Amino acid sequence: MDGVTSLARGLTSAQVVGAKTNDVPRRSSRSLSAIVRANVFTLFNLVIGVLWALILIFGEWQDSLFGLVIVANMLIGIVQELRAKRTLDKLAVINEAPVRVRRDGAERQVPPRQVVLGDLILLGPGDRLLVDGEVAESDGLEVDESLLTGEADPVHKRPGDEVLSGSFAVAGTGSFVATKVGTDAYAVKLAEEASKFHLAHSELRTGVADFIKYITWLVIPIGALLIHSQLSNSIDLRTAITGAVAGIVTMIPEGLVLMTSIAFAVGVVRLGRRKCLVQELPAIEGLARVDVLCLDKTGTLTAGGMDLDEVLPVRDDLPVDAALAALAHLDGRPNATAQAIQVRYPAAHDGWKAGDTVPFSSARKWSGADFGERGVWVLGAPDVLLQDGDAYDRAAELAATGTRVLVLGRTAGLADGLAGEPGDRTGGEVGVAPVEAVAPVAPVEAVALVTFKQRVRPDAHETLRYFAEQGVTVKIISGDSPVAVSAIATGLGVPGGDRALDARTLPHDDPAKLGELLDGHTVFGRVTPRQKREFVRALQARGHTVAMTGDGVNDVLALKEADLGIAMGAGSPATKAVAQVVLLDDRFATLPHVVGEGRRVLANIERVANLFLTKTFYAIVLSLLVGVAGVMFPFAPRHSTLVNALTIGVPALFLALAPTLERAKPGFVPRVLRFAVPAGVLCAAAVLLSFWAAHSDTSTLLEDQTSAVIALFLTTWWVLVLIARPLNWWRVVLVGAMAVTFAIGLTLPFVREFFALEPGDLGKDLTAVGISILAAVMISVAVKVAGTLRT
Repeated sequence: MDGVTSLARGLTSAQVVGAKTNDVPRRSSRSLSAIVRANVFTLFNLVIGVLWALILIFGEWQDSLFGLVIVANMLIGIVQELRAKRTLDKLAVINEAPVRVRRDGAERQVPPRQVVLGDLILLGPGDRLLVDGEVAESDGLEVDESLLTGEADPVHKRPGDEVLSGSFAVAGTGSFVATKVGTDAYAVKLAEEASKFHLAHSELRTGVADFIKYITWLVIPIGALLIHSQLSNSIDLRTAITGAVAGIVTMIPEGLVLMTSIAFAVGVVRLGRRKCLVQELPAIEGLARVDVLCLDKTGTLTAGGMDLDEVLPVRDDLPVDAALAALAHLDGRPNATAQAIQVRYPAAHDGWKAGDTVPFSSARKWSGADFGERGVWVLGAPDVLLQDGDAYDRAAELAATGTRVLVLGRTAGLADGLAGEPGDRTGGEVGVAPVEAVAPVAPVEAVALVTFKQRVRPDAHETLRYFAEQGVTVKIISGDSPVAVSAIATGLGVPGGDRALDARTLPHDDPAKLGELLDGHTVFGRVTPRQKREFVRALQARGHTVAMTGDGVNDVLALKEADLGIAMGAGSPATKAVAQVVLLDDRFATLPHVVGEGRRVLANIERVANLFLTKTFYAIVLSLLVGVAGVMFPFAPRHSTLVNALTIGVPALFLALAPTLERAKPGFVPRVLRFAVPAGVLCAAAVLLSFWAAHSDTSTLLEDQTSAVIALFLTTWWVLVLIARPLNWWRVVLVGAMAVTFAIGLTLPFVREFFALEPGDLGKDLTAVGISILAAVMISVAVKVAGTLRT
């Protein structure tokens, strides 16, 4: 980049024009063409399309109504995903943190897409690296590359070192020259995949895919058997083709995938209206399965930022105010603590010029600087910098009240190795030594205690109570002292909040013991970023589905490890990049809606799956029995269209989007099979028995089929009633409306003619009703018995 970028001024406006930009595909959604292809070119559409063509050629057009399913599937799927795409695109723009660059000698903020090759990009704690580059300036700059290398310790960077996209700054400040942008960047795929609009692996999606795979293999031989039997037993080719198509079409759960996609997409849109960005659709499922929620106190239970309360001198003969002001103004990107101090001390005092500095990091828990003849000063956690003494005891007393306390102190020297070679590795670890193991080389003398007021979120108490009522266990994990965290938790009424554990005393080499302690306690203080990740892993090892919330760079590792990462909108770009869900408005009270939406989607999709797969199983049984017995199929495609619309299609649309608070449980596939198999078998038996009972030498095929259709509707309608439970007013109206609609259809001549229904013999039709009632009782018993079994 020689001759192109000046470290003092960066690129000029003229150099920016025409330079290669950091143009990458919008991460939140796929393109319109991809959406159309995904909804048009499907296996279902191919199979249904072929069968539709057969009916249009050999049958009557009324029997081709099932073909409209193709059109409905495509239109509804495309429209719903486009709605979700628009929502996600708008929210993604809000979520994109601007990048600080130096151009024409001035600092500017530009959108990520406007970063160009050769830009001088400025870095501070929490900034995510979107492009690859070479470090130009470093003032204690530490970069976490764990998302690329898997190693948790930050790497010290100096001028000339390479930095890669996908990493993020955790301490210090600096700048780097962009050497690779756009799709050339090393980790652009990693960064984009973390928040791409897609339907990735999940138990629900896998279960549905397995159903489809097995059913597809069953359709081929059963369909061939059915076609052969119909052609062998009918002198009318049109009737034979119509009967075979009716059986095959009914076996295909054509709406199941559609309803699943709609439920996911609608969930995204609903949460988007609450300023909640769902960056991965499977996160909707994860929301429902969460049973442990790990909260970082700062930024989650407490509002962002804090206020400087008191400065309590321990020694009156030293320049406390001047030292505090100097330390607070060291960093060009001050953290919340430094910002609170800067409000009271707007500028550093004259003569306080720092030499060697140690930037603050959440793992180190202190910062410091050598001010020459004025001494070496440090500011940080009392229980890290002090061993004992009056100041230590006084700090503990203040922390017990929930006050955040730091100690301002003097020491003879800063930590060994902090000025060492950046990127050095000792013993396989990143840096000269792990950051959390570094401490000042000399004892610290307390000069003053500095207290801060934390702003507890007004909605925190109500939100925590919601999770307690819903059976979600809350774990408060913080880098603050255990006493301070305990005070906040107790004030919010968190069960077990008075028994906080100091994470420094927890076992690091015994995951089983750690998991046991995590299960038995609620509040943990002095937790390092690496420990947060260990906590998540230990809870997962004990069978928990873990969600983690956070807003700072110290939460990134745990957010990435958790089953569901939830970031605050005001948090660092790094946290928002790795989280599956981002609360853009920073409202903790949004979390209950997030969990509720996940439970709604999962519970309703299971209901819908029961409906569709009951239909599939009764069609498989009917096709097998009809094929083996060599008789005519008991109903035509138009009959199947009518019954399926009233007992599956219309109800499924309402049930898939209905509110529910049911907690999700594992075992989706076995539960659906325990319901759908016995229900489908009994429905098929009732239909065949009614068809056989109606047949006589004087009856017509349409009369026999009408009795079978009555039995099919009544048995599948009863399945709908069972699935719709618990029955509230709107569900009673829904199932009642379907029954009334069918009854009216049987009485209206033009409806009977259109759907080829001939209820001519009252006795035979009543026989079908009686058989259906008996089958309904047997279905209720069979489903209840099957539901008590565990596979």
